[in-house]
Amino acid sequence: MAEVYIALGSNLDQPHKQLDSALESLALHADIDLIAVSSRYQTPPIGPQQPDFINSAAKLGTDLSPEALLDALQAIEHQQNRQRSVHWGPRTLDLDILLYGDLVLDTPRLTIPHALMTERAFVLVPLADLNSHLALPSGETVIELLANCSQQGIVKLESGHL
Repeated sequence: MAEVYIALGSNLDQPHKQLDSALESLALHADIDLIAVSSRYQTPPIGPQQPDFINSAAKLGTDLSPEALLDALQAIEHQQNRQRSVHWGPRTLDLDILLYGDLVLDTPRLTIPHALMTERAFVLVPLADLNSHLALPSGETVIELLANCSQQGIVKLESGHL
């Protein structure tokens, strides 16, 4: 079973409920074990002007291939009315595979580790909640990467959703 880390984010249509629904869908999926969920963070958006995001991370176990897991995550996004109209625009739900074991993959459809995760505090801060000493295939740890990222504007929220 592969150890997988994903990022979750939402800034539309009651973001906490969007994340709750996504986590419920993951927990109910026959081929996915939801192992742990980070705290939630309010983070400023990248891209066009839009509401702040609510971000989190989750640790999963799965025997699904990376592509099959991507299909499952995109199906959950679709169920929650994810629209892909504006690059880096507002969204009901964003689910991204960050790490899939020690796999390094670069295809037109999927890049693992996630291409921009090393420079995005809104991804690294929740990931550090789960495992700050987690090492990427490059050998860099989450805590080392966070030392090089500005955490300005990131606010830890009370846990207890789901």
